[in-house]
Amino acid sequence: MTTTTGAFLDRVTEEGSGDAAVLRRAARLESLLGDPYARGNPHGLRALFDADARGEPPAATEQLLAEEGFAAEFVPLEDGGRLVRADLLARMLRPVFRRDVTLGLSAGLASWSAASVVWAAGSGEQRRAVSDLLLSGGRVAAVGRGPAAGPGPVRAEVTARPVRGGGFRLDGRSRPAFQPGRAGAYVVHARGGGSGAPGGRSILLVDGELPGPGARVLQRVRTAGMRGALFAGVEFDDCAVGADSVVGRPGEGEPLAAHTGRVESCVLAGAVVAAVGTVLLAAVRAAAVSRSAPLLERRHALLSGVFADVLAADALVTTSLRALSLLPDGFAVQSAAVGHLLPGLFRENLQELGTVLGSRRFEEADPRYGSFAKLVRDLPVAGFGSARSTADLAVIVPRLRGLAERSWFAGAEPPSALFRVRGDLPVPGFRLSAAGTRGEEDVLAASLVASAARLSEVRRIGGQVGRLAGLADGFVAELRELREQCARLPVSPPGGPAGVAAYALGDRYALLLAAAAVLGVWEGQDGTDPFLSAPAWAVLALSRIAGRLGRPVPEVPDVCTAQVLDELVRRFRTGRSCDLYGTEPVR
Repeated sequence: MTTTTGAFLDRVTEEGSGDAAVLRRAARLESLLGDPYARGNPHGLRALFDADARGEPPAATEQLLAEEGFAAEFVPLEDGGRLVRADLLARMLRPVFRRDVTLGLSAGLASWSAASVVWAAGSGEQRRAVSDLLLSGGRVAAVGRGPAAGPGPVRAEVTARPVRGGGFRLDGRSRPAFQPGRAGAYVVHARGGGSGAPGGRSILLVDGELPGPGARVLQRVRTAGMRGALFAGVEFDDCAVGADSVVGRPGEGEPLAAHTGRVESCVLAGAVVAAVGTVLLAAVRAAAVSRSAPLLERRHALLSGVFADVLAADALVTTSLRALSLLPDGFAVQSAAVGHLLPGLFRENLQELGTVLGSRRFEEADPRYGSFAKLVRDLPVAGFGSARSTADLAVIVPRLRGLAERSWFAGAEPPSALFRVRGDLPVPGFRLSAAGTRGEEDVLAASLVASAARLSEVRRIGGQVGRLAGLADGFVAELRELREQCARLPVSPPGGPAGVAAYALGDRYALLLAAAAVLGVWEGQDGTDPFLSAPAWAVLALSRIAGRLGRPVPEVPDVCTAQVLDELVRRFRTGRSCDLYGTEPVR
């Protein structure tokens, strides 16, 4: 592995590492990437679509990001990079994901996902080696991870066999990994390697040259989505690696990978918010050219609803990532709610947007509309599909009884800083540790109860605030019903017919956490953003969540829908992002 950090490293500390600095860098990156729809823009959607059609990475844009030192966003501050918090990382990824999911993974997120176990549990030497590699423009590939992402056979795996005198022998073939042929180092997730139970897993950091002639990158696997991603497996045949290659402890890699995987999944969800926003703006464009008044009215309702859903999704994922730094003991269940809820929500949103786009959704080469078909193809391959949703629901369900008995209506309300999405957190630092693995606290449920209590005091104001109060009361009633039902669940993880009912409870619970996040973010506004400070978007978002819960929902007033639509159109005209930040490129 190289030890050259690159000429751009001197710029890393110039802008700072807090929220304001990240927002400035994100806006600058938007400007550098340019108008996504402009003809001749080498970093625009047309160029990215063309590269995807050829099955190649977008070389020009990768080079631009490398020259800007984008890799420093994925290296912790203490190791020479800019990374201090997971929520800021997701925020910084959005200008890239807004254009192309494959580009976002290739430009750094895939390497960070592979290296996150090193940041969490690696030795000082391992951290230095990986940081030097990334800061000099290199990549890290994860090999042998579970079936959450990527194509290929589920049963493929690599094994690590301890040898006398120290070290290990690697054998086996991995399922296809993301761009292993371009990697300067591999993080290998292997079965065995420990002295305990034979089913344990070990994680090993292996040099990109690969250990001996018995190791090789296999032939590329073609995929329906992310066609420029260069997926390929890696094969090991009795390959020797040293004892110092182990990340953490031998045989104890599974809990480490599980925790870092939850962080990675949550960061990916935060980045995908921007990709869905691009499709939403494409649908706005399609609706703008419609000449049918009844059809246009229906499309406006769909667009407003999807915009409200995107803001609700952003509220949930951003508060969950901020909780990793502020209140880490509740992160496991919050991140699982993100991973379970958002893939299905965005799939539903894309279906709605497809009806607005009409026949234009098939115009895959057109940069104005092609983002729809590409995102539909890309998300499952990126690990943001039904497999992720199911896996994260399985994390939630075993915790429901404990949360019902010990946390709901008993926990303390979280600090307001959790919901101030533009504010610095009082606890700095990027945490990847054992904290947050238990999932025994539920700060969002406590926030939901507190928000409802405050709104009940101002219900007499009526109007949209009164509607918010009514919706909040309904969610608290839902939480009470859920507590009664979850308290009757078996203590052990559910299975069989009882498991089906438990999984339905887990789905309802995830929706309640989304409602709590929306209320918290709305209450946390300081008036700087007039749209987010007004209740219209929260009323619409919460009404849609209540509808998914099957609760009776009064018809949303036309004024709410109109205000949300007006903001969406403003963002379309100014090029601002469709998330909570509404980032506008620096002109």
